[in-house]
Amino acid sequence: MAKIKLTKNELKHQKDALKRFHRFLPMLLLKKRQLQIEIMRIRRDLGETRSELHHHLQSIEPWIAVLVGEAEPCDLIQPSNEIIGRDNVAGVELPRLEEVQFAVVRYDLFLQPLWLDAALEALKKVASLDLQMEILARQESLISQELEVTSQRVNLFERVRIPETVRNIQKLRTFLGDQDTAAVVRGKMSKRKRSLAPQDS
Repeated sequence: MAKIKLTKNELKHQKDALKRFHRFLPMLLLKKRQLQIEIMRIRRDLGETRSELHHHLQSIEPWIAVLVGEAEPCDLIQPSNEIIGRDNVAGVELPRLEEVQFAVVRYDLFLQPLWLDAALEALKKVASLDLQMEILARQESLISQELEVTSQRVNLFERVRIPETVRNIQKLRTFLGDQDTAAVVRGKMSKRKRSLAPQDS
């Protein structure tokens, strides 16, 4: 705890600081709540995306045996461009996957099996979902970091700064009240001494 000056100016400074803390604390609590809601949304989206990815992987599982020995569909399709947007949630810049573009290598339709087109579409979906999972994991990491910092600030205000400032104000009020009382007592004693002193005529 920093040493405070026992003056009226310091009392005003402490009262102003307390007002500031009470003004900022609700904003920090609101930000903390928004971050908590956002992290729950991200985790829900992660679960849904993970489930969808698992479903698509199961749907292409029967083709895996067929793919062995054939031209690898993965060689025919590669993500060429990822369009990443930005969202701002409670002051945190979050990446958002807008679109994944794929470069498809041209292949001879007569030489490749009929199911290759469906396999390529399924692989595009799997690659998109995998990238979406990465983006959501990054969002979760960013929000978690900001939530930790915001929680620390809320705790600092609630548990340290506000109680410390209230104690300082009480201490200053007590000290200044005692000073005022002592000044009044000294004034009365001085007046009494003057009234009892022999008067020169």
